[in-house]
Amino acid sequence: MSSNNGFVDHILKRRWLSHLVFWGGLFFILTLLAILNTGGVKQQFINYLTLLPFQMMAAYTLVYYQVPKLLLRKKYLLFFVSFLFFIYFFSVLARLGIVHIAEPFIRTDFEQESVMEIVSDPYYLLAVYAPAIYVTAFLMLAVKMILERFREKHDLEVLRKEKVTNELKFLKTQIHPHFLFNTLNNLYALTLTKSDTAPVMVLKLADMLDYILYQCNVPRISIDKEIELIRNYIDLEKLRYGEQLDLDFSYDLEDEQAQIAPLILLALIENAFKHGTGGQSGRPEINISLKTQNERLSLSVFNTKPKAKEEKVVKPGRNSIGLPNVKRQLTLDYPNKHNLEIREESESYLAVLTIDLSKD
Repeated sequence: MSSNNGFVDHILKRRWLSHLVFWGGLFFILTLLAILNTGGVKQQFINYLTLLPFQMMAAYTLVYYQVPKLLLRKKYLLFFVSFLFFIYFFSVLARLGIVHIAEPFIRTDFEQESVMEIVSDPYYLLAVYAPAIYVTAFLMLAVKMILERFREKHDLEVLRKEKVTNELKFLKTQIHPHFLFNTLNNLYALTLTKSDTAPVMVLKLADMLDYILYQCNVPRISIDKEIELIRNYIDLEKLRYGEQLDLDFSYDLEDEQAQIAPLILLALIENAFKHGTGGQSGRPEINISLKTQNERLSLSVFNTKPKAKEEKVVKPGRNSIGLPNVKRQLTLDYPNKHNLEIREESESYLAVLTIDLSKD
């Protein structure tokens, strides 16, 4: 199937070749139909070979001059006059070709019509030769319109795919500094207290950056690698909060090699830590549950929220980019194959994500 598409693309990308295929195929089909209908292989072959140049001239005049330069520019009167003139003109040329070129090869016992006799008989020309000439011209016009429509649709599809690819690259470049900014803030807090866990945190951060920068620059990655990234991230947060955080992370993978778009899961989990632990007194709670079954992924991320009086004031221009980013990435990566439900209460926040991992 792909080889056939490649052959068609090869022809369409070379205009001269597509025109050659069109006229060669048309000549073969019309000649064959005439032979099957009336017989006389030599006669029909010579007749249609003689008509072919005039059919081509009429077709190219109509397709590349009359329609685009006159009709589409709303010069209707000029188009109508031009169309009538060229119908008569090419019919005369075709009749002259048949009488003075083709028929001498076919028979000798006939009296040739003079040029004046041919020119002065418009009714016969329009009844017999105009259809033979302009059926092919209108056929070429129809084929050209269909091909242009196909090319426009193909070009739009290519542009759409390029736009999606570029948007995904941009979104991922947003994720990297966003995650790095938050993690460095955590590391900075540990260094201020001269915590012994700071070196361990640096090593885990290095492993995560290696993954984000060098391993996940592909459309899909195995889910076990995403799990490893999430576990490293959670370990970093545990180092920061210690016993102050009630955290539970569980996962059940039917297939550890199932493919998923990278960094989507991490963004939702990071969002829970960012908004579920900051500025909250008492013991914040985060519950993360991940499951894959029957090519379907389910992720549930629950976190408690600080009370309204303890919430930090968000500065202008510092709104979170994590959640809007992941929503946009889901739309691009899994159109019509995902569902993200957000349930926000006064003291809790729950994100439930389901993704259809089946291949298209």
